[in-house]
Amino acid sequence: MTQLSAIAAILVSAQAAMAQDLGPAATDPAVPKDPETILRVQVFLDRKFFGPGKIDGALGEFTYKAVVNYNFAHGNDNLYDWQSVIESAEQAVPTVYAACKIKEELVQYVNPDLPVKPEEQEAYPYMAYRSLGELVAERYHTDETFLAKANPGVNVEALKPGDIVRVPNVAPFFIENVAKYKGYKNDAVLSTNTIVVDTTERMAAVYNASEVMLAAFPITPGKPEFIPIGTWKVSTMMTTPNFRYDKKFLEEGTRGDTAFQIPPGPNSPVGIIWCGLSKSGIGLHGTASPRTIGRSRSAGCVRFANWDAIRLPDLVRPGSTVIVR
Repeated sequence: MTQLSAIAAILVSAQAAMAQDLGPAATDPAVPKDPETILRVQVFLDRKFFGPGKIDGALGEFTYKAVVNYNFAHGNDNLYDWQSVIESAEQAVPTVYAACKIKEELVQYVNPDLPVKPEEQEAYPYMAYRSLGELVAERYHTDETFLAKANPGVNVEALKPGDIVRVPNVAPFFIENVAKYKGYKNDAVLSTNTIVVDTTERMAAVYNASEVMLAAFPITPGKPEFIPIGTWKVSTMMTTPNFRYDKKFLEEGTRGDTAFQIPPGPNSPVGIIWCGLSKSGIGLHGTASPRTIGRSRSAGCVRFANWDAIRLPDLVRPGSTVIVR
């Protein structure tokens, strides 16, 4: 499988185009410097399923990788071709910001009193957002820091129904549309797709049966000693899962005597969807902390930002091959 074996080289090429070592991009005048152009490129790539990480108008590792993977997927031999991506973004995203009016119905997804300790979370029915600011930030694929920057003078931590805030013009992640305990079955087409998880580059790329790259997202891989290197299958997929919090299992990889049943919700440790693999106890899932994607380690699973994780059922299904390396 030529392209699947090539992904490591492609992602290594992307790594060369990072903040500390830009490679060919270092002297390329086409690489944007102004935040609005960067933001437009990020929004464009995010819409196309080539995740640049959180949308923040700043150049970083995952924005560079998204450009490289987008060019590779579209047959552009010049993987560092920023100019064509910028031109496509200008046509597709004439307006980089949108306006979000906070609806009263969203309050039900917020609980400012949600505790941090798992033993206390167990008593709650739902792992809600802790503020409307957190909800709006995740809804528009960013974080509260950028939301505050985009709305000077607005206290993001004190948003209330009726407030209008400026947000990145992405396709929103609607928490209210995430069905409770929805399972996904095999699909004649999607189950033939393959997802390649590169734990070194912290990227996951999806290919169809013809080995065409369909999407690529930043991920947080498991701890090195727990990474399930090998070829597996997606065995189950379900939204809003409960989570068994076992400190010993997370730290040592062996099941402990004490565990807590964490309720479902966007602030669950596994986020809003679980894709279990044929490797027992291992899965692809969301996260409670999207700003940490790529920068901290889970136990043995593969974490996506919730806004990327919810796209997985549109790309893979039970029966899909998962290559972890």
